[in-house]
Amino acid sequence: MSKTNPILLAPSLLAGDHANLISSVRQAEEAGATWLHLDIMDGHFVPNLTFGPQTAAALRPHTELFFDTHLMLDNPADYIEPFAKAGAGLISIHVEPDHPVKKVLADIRHLGCRNGIALNPGTPVDQLEPYLDQVDLVLVMTVQPGFGGQSFREDTLPKIKQVRRWREDRGLDFRIEVDGGVNLETGLRCTEAGADTLVAGTSFFHAEDRAAFVRSLQNPPA
Repeated sequence: MSKTNPILLAPSLLAGDHANLISSVRQAEEAGATWLHLDIMDGHFVPNLTFGPQTAAALRPHTELFFDTHLMLDNPADYIEPFAKAGAGLISIHVEPDHPVKKVLADIRHLGCRNGIALNPGTPVDQLEPYLDQVDLVLVMTVQPGFGGQSFREDTLPKIKQVRRWREDRGLDFRIEVDGGVNLETGLRCTEAGADTLVAGTSFFHAEDRAAFVRSLQNPPA
């Protein structure tokens, strides 16, 4: 478990009610969450389409939740400014597309947002290493991105542990986020491996007691 950052749970709007997104935002607030995860998919890098910056901008006046914005896009550089203007607090980009990763990470900071670097389950974890001293968050995908409701992938736990070792060895303080198949059981295993930021979609919105769900994951047993 991270000794640097308190554990945060970020409900994923992807699993909310798309006919009433403000209601889903309210559910996250009422459960005690302070972050909201926005999954931005382009139908190319991942096989699904979700929200654009206009949706984030429309929601922004209705909530003080921190917008944790995850760009699953082939061309993230084209969208960092629109999402920054829409109210994103943090923008994460992937290592996999062919784009100038270091420049885009720097540009996100110049736009006034925190930045993050994301890794798919099938990508070697060492592809993150060149960017660790430049980011505020590392996102280890624990399912193949594209659709909600998938099962947690066990083979991602060693990646989380490796990222934690790098953070400790280098004296860095970036957050370690996981996204995909996170529930009460897998979330605890992720925090034990070193994650401090948990994205939960289906398990959060389907929980009988969402506030208890948030408390359980943000305050694991010692």
